[in-house]
Amino acid sequence: MIGSDGQQVGLLPTSEAIQMAVREGLDLIEIVPNADPPVCKLMDFGKYKYELAKKEKLQRKHQHVTLVKEIRFHPNTDTHDFDFKVRHARAFLEDGHKVKATVVFKGREITYKEQGELLLNRFTEKVEDLAKVEQAPKMEGRQMIAYYVLDRAKKKSSEKAKQNT
Repeated sequence: MIGSDGQQVGLLPTSEAIQMAVREGLDLIEIVPNADPPVCKLMDFGKYKYELAKKEKLQRKHQHVTLVKEIRFHPNTDTHDFDFKVRHARAFLEDGHKVKATVVFKGREITYKEQGELLLNRFTEKVEDLAKVEQAPKMEGRQMIAYYVLDRAKKKSSEKAKQNT
């Protein structure tokens, strides 16, 4: 058992620990229930809940959530549309998001898988200075999908090259 001042009191029977908590006007809180014997502490339960919530909030604050942004193409996507979507993908990558490039085959377009593959290869060439391929292009049903993620080493080297010019 740990006292209200943070000092270790020692091993006590449960009834004595409860009486001690009542005398001090505090709560007996089981901190580590899995230990043998369980570790308990004398403190105000409201304060304990507040501290736990504060720690949890701080952990969530320092957590970075990576979103997956999807860019969709068709096998016969025109060059202007392709370039426009590449610009968006580059912006997503610079923001730290993953990019999922998808070529969607409708109807009889499924017979032109090689066009979809060429499209994703061209997409890879356009973003390779900034990103790396996390998952190579593969077919999933009527879609060909590839994943790209920001490559921090490539980003730093490209920034240094821009500064030198």
